[in-house]
This record gives sequence, structure tokens and C-alpha cells, in this order.
Amino acid sequence: MAGRECYHCKQWVEEGEAHDCWTTTEAALTKELSEDLRDAWERLRESASEFGEQRIYASHKSIMFSRKSCYFFVRPKKNFLEVCIFLGRALKAPQVRKVDQSSKSKFWHIIQIRHRDEVESPITDWLREAYEFSDEPPAKARAVPKKSAVKKKARRKA
Repeated sequence: MAGRECYHCKQWVEEGEAHDCWTTTEAALTKELSEDLRDAWERLRESASEFGEQRIYASHKSIMFSRKSCYFFVRPKKNFLEVCIFLGRALKAPQVRKVDQSSKSKFWHIIQIRHRDEVESPITDWLREAYEFSDEPPAKARAVPKKSAVKKKARRKA
């Protein structure tokens, strides 16, 4: 029979068959977690839910937490929960595996969580900071004067 392999999930899809691998649920993403990881996930979700109003939803292989924009997401893996937090500064801490700048005002941070006990300060503090940061208006680009304007000012002073 004619069909195709899905580019994203590599599943074989028969011709005419409906396929939407992007649509998923929290339950589907967390169903195969070990007991330790499930406990860690539940504590992480509970901690973030206490911050206030937000939207929590599953998208592809991640569970997103957002206000106006996503402030962190979780990718459940076989041996850990990969947490990506968006902050207005770069963190330097042993829990942070990787950091990079995602825009002029945001940095993303990758943290791996393997046990419920890891979902405490400073990680919960960073999550709250990200929650509060996500509600701030975006930083405005600094106005840089054109070279000709700088030269004119220099001429006037001379």
C-alpha cells in the first residue's frame, strides 16, 4: 500500500490515514516515566501551578508552561526530566547543564531533574523568576545614534 513515513515521529502513515503527531497530552508524555521521575514531574508541575494564572499544555514532546509566552518547558526523557527555563540573565550553577541566549533579552537554561528532592530551591526560585520575567514587557532595543549625527555633534563642539 502507498503511504509515507512521518518526518517528525518516523511512524508509517497509510495513504488517507489521519496523522497528527504534534497533538499530544501530558498523560501521554508522562505515562512511561519511572516512579521517581513521575514524583519529580508531579512536584515540578505542582510548584509551577502555585505561581498563579498560566497555561499548561503539551506540544510535540514537551509540556509547556506559559503566561503571555512560554517561561519554561519540560521534555520527559527515559532517565531524567529535561527542563528548559527562560530568564533575563545567564545562570552559573552546578544544576545548569547548558545556557545560551535566545533573544536580546532572554537566555535559555537546560537542567536535568532525576528525583523529586531536586525540585526545590534554587530550581523553584528560578522557575518563579522566569514566571515573573515572562510577564514583563520586552526590552526595547537601545537607540544607537547614526555616525553622521555623532560627527555633527563633534563639529559643533569644535
